[in-house]
This record gives sequence, C-alpha cells and structure tokens, in this order.
Amino acid sequence: MIGPRFPYCGRDHEAPVPGAPALAASGLSARYSPGLPLALDDVSMAIAPGDRVALVGPNGAGKSSLLKAAAGLLRPLRGEVRVLGHAPECCYDRVAFLPQTTEIDWRFPIDVYGFVLTGRYVHLGWLKRPTTLDRERTEHAIDNMVLGGLAHRHIGQLSGGQQQRLLIARALAQDAELHLFDEPATAVDASSRELLAGVLDELRERGRTAIVATHELDRVATRYDRTIYLSEGRIVPAPAAESDHHGHG
Repeated sequence: MIGPRFPYCGRDHEAPVPGAPALAASGLSARYSPGLPLALDDVSMAIAPGDRVALVGPNGAGKSSLLKAAAGLLRPLRGEVRVLGHAPECCYDRVAFLPQTTEIDWRFPIDVYGFVLTGRYVHLGWLKRPTTLDRERTEHAIDNMVLGGLAHRHIGQLSGGQQQRLLIARALAQDAELHLFDEPATAVDASSRELLAGVLDELRERGRTAIVATHELDRVATRYDRTIYLSEGRIVPAPAAESDHHGHG
C-alpha cells in the first residue's frame, strides 16, 4: 500500500435498506489475481446489525479477504456481498475498515491528528474543509485511544502498539455503522487489548456492528455474540473443542 487509503466513491451514498443485514454474502468467491487460488470460495452468511462477530481461522483462511470484500477492496469473482442492503461501493461512509498495520506505509508524511482526521473524509468528499464536528470526532477518537500527547507526532515514530491504536482511532472517528477490524490485537500490550475491548463495548451500546478477525480463541466466547470459522476460503463448522462453548456461523 502506497499510503493511507482515503476512500471516497464520488457518488451519492445510499441509505441503509430497512431490515437488511449489516453484512451479507451469497455464494461469494474471490481471488486477488488470475491464476491464484480462490481467497474466498462460495461464502454465504448474514450478520445482523449490532452484532459483534469474531472471524477465526489460520493464516490464509480467508479472514482478511472477507473483510476486504465487505470494504469494497476485493471484488467478487462470483456471488455477491451486500452492506446494509447495498453494494460496498455505495456505503464507504458507513463502513470503517481497519487493516493490518503491515498494510500501511508508515513513512507517509502525516501526523497522528491528520491521520485520524482522514477517517472523516468519507463524509466530506474531496475539496471540502473539515467542520467543527469533524475535528471534535477526531479529537475524541484520539483521546479514546490514549494518543492525545502524540497528536503532532509523525505516524512513523509510533510504537507498534501505538500504531494499532492509531488505526482504531481513525476507524472510530469515521463514526461508521459497520466496523471491520483485521487482527487489531496483534502485537499490542495488555492495556491496548483492554482499550479495544472498551471500543467493542461502546460500539455495541450504540448499536453498531463489529466484525473482528482474531487469533484470541480464549476470548471469543465472552467478547463476541457469534464466531465464524474459516478455512481455505470457506466457512467451516467450529472445531469440536470450540463448539461446546460457542455457536458458529
């Protein structure tokens, strides 16, 4: 990735379809380029608004690919994906995607405040100045992630845990209805994990949907409403040891 992604589809955003799932996939298959194996293979599922869902599986299982398809970053080869009843490109303002830290160019010339402020760009479009509300949401997200003292520091000067919290802050600033988190607890300390848990609690209280790719198997039963297990791009039943404790998609 060359720099932080500032998505804006250049068209009117669609209102959610009443009663539609927050995220739905039907026969969804996708690959990154011709000749490569399928990253997603005939995935069908529906996630209700307000749910907290864990995506679990080994590396290469399709967790990141499913999140990217929901964010409009990976186009379907077959089947379809719908966000709030619409194609993802109609809902960029309603979807906050938190990529893995390895997908960000941390040399990009921007400070912490400016980076978090980019979470508001989907509401502004191009060439419009941030409003007082945009700046308030940005400052609140920075404070929420305990980054206030670093607001004017270049993003490349942050530690790994601070960079992860920075990505969460940008997602929070967007004030989206669907949050897609790709391994947000990787390489962070215990205090950052607790901040993330607080974020998930806050989103639930506000009726927002969160889908989290995670390796924290010991936490899925208590932190999430539902767990979807993936393997080789397909949804699979829960492992026997897990199914006794938690449902699966």
